[in-house]
Amino acid sequence: MGLRERKKEKTRVALLDVALDLFLEQGYDATTIEQIAGVVDVSPRTFFRYFPSKDSIPLWFHEQGEETMTETLDSRPADEPPFTSLAHALRAMFHDMHGSTPEDAERFLKLRKLFEQNPALVGKSVARGTETERRLTEIIARRRGVGDDDQLSHLIVAWAMATMRVGFECPTEPMNIDAIVERMEQTLAIAERSLRPGWDA
Repeated sequence: MGLRERKKEKTRVALLDVALDLFLEQGYDATTIEQIAGVVDVSPRTFFRYFPSKDSIPLWFHEQGEETMTETLDSRPADEPPFTSLAHALRAMFHDMHGSTPEDAERFLKLRKLFEQNPALVGKSVARGTETERRLTEIIARRRGVGDDDQLSHLIVAWAMATMRVGFECPTEPMNIDAIVERMEQTLAIAERSLRPGWDA
């Protein structure tokens, strides 16, 4: 990464960190883009170069997760069973979470706390997750040689994503990244051994 790219990434991370702290300190609705930009000492116009809206900040992990999963799916063998390919994509995302820096882990836990405090944001997260499922379904359908309206392709993706949600939402103690990733791994393993081989053919 060049100097310019490093500077841009530093600003993006600074905006993200300040926003999460302000959201938790004074409330999501009470926090403005102007406040976030002011703390980082940039203009609101600069803020929009990094985030299209305030709502996009709590959904940043969707962007990262979707990118990891789609890249992994593109790298899997064409003749691999679809659910197996999706399981590899999910585990690639788990691996990213498990190998995150302490700073990234702290951001993720702040984000989880933010969702717990703001049920309305959960709805936005679900809506963004639906977009990811649609994109994954397009990839699975293409790999299977069928149209995007294929019911089995939708079911394959829905089942895979449901395992991730169950693992993520189940309470874990202590609350840390390793515990969350372990629970999601356990849930995916339960799903894999519960399915009849060839069900996704």
